[in-house]
Amino acid sequence: MNAPPSGTGPAEVEIAGLSHVYPGGRKALDDVTLRVAPGERFGIIGPSGAGKTTLMLHLNGILRPASGGVTVGGRPVLPPDLPLIRRWVGLVFQDPDDQLFTPTVGEDVAFGPRNMGLDEAEVMQRVHSALAMMDLDDTAGRSSHELSFGERRRVAIATVLAMSSRVVALDEPFSNLNPALVQRLIGILRELPATVIIISQSILPLLLSCDRLAVMDRGRIRAVGTTAEIAMNRELLAECGLDYTFYLDAYHRLVSGSGDRRA
Repeated sequence: MNAPPSGTGPAEVEIAGLSHVYPGGRKALDDVTLRVAPGERFGIIGPSGAGKTTLMLHLNGILRPASGGVTVGGRPVLPPDLPLIRRWVGLVFQDPDDQLFTPTVGEDVAFGPRNMGLDEAEVMQRVHSALAMMDLDDTAGRSSHELSFGERRRVAIATVLAMSSRVVALDEPFSNLNPALVQRLIGILRELPATVIIISQSILPLLLSCDRLAVMDRGRIRAVGTTAEIAMNRELLAECGLDYTFYLDAYHRLVSGSGDRRA
């Protein structure tokens, strides 16, 4: 399903000169330009306050730009096309409880397809398919409050998959998950039948999940490249507070038996 890394071919999502200013004058995005290919796994990495979530909220028109714009599948993210865009682009928020609000998991997943006007047989087929993809087949009749945080996160993803979204954008999907769940989620994201955009401060899972990465800092794009290119740019990552090699160094010291645990 994955597309090869691409910055020049057809774009599923194209962001051109995007700027956003919050009330009070704080500029959260400053001339952001990105292209994401159909089927690509694209990561946006940056420290807290870099503007990552603000950027994501422009993908289906929740926020409007001060200048520049976004297109999805060649359609501009503007009021005349917003009903279609919001079917095409599904957002998964950092806190799954922001998306889960009905009495049962099945009702949460069915909410979007029902609002699309689909008949009940199609709605149920989508619910079962989305929950199966997230390995949650037995949860449809349960309350989301009975589930673990990791399970609720997968239900939130299922609510987007049930919409047959062309683009799935996830905000910090790896936060508050143990290593086993991070590994499982990486596998799920690699196999989703959609273009996937992942926003995170956790660079190691992004290196395993994505074809390309953009480094974002203070509302601007600092660099875009393959995961290998970004991973090797230690100077840039350090400037942005994202240098992950400390973890690798600690691991090598432990397995070598050196006993030196100094930072």
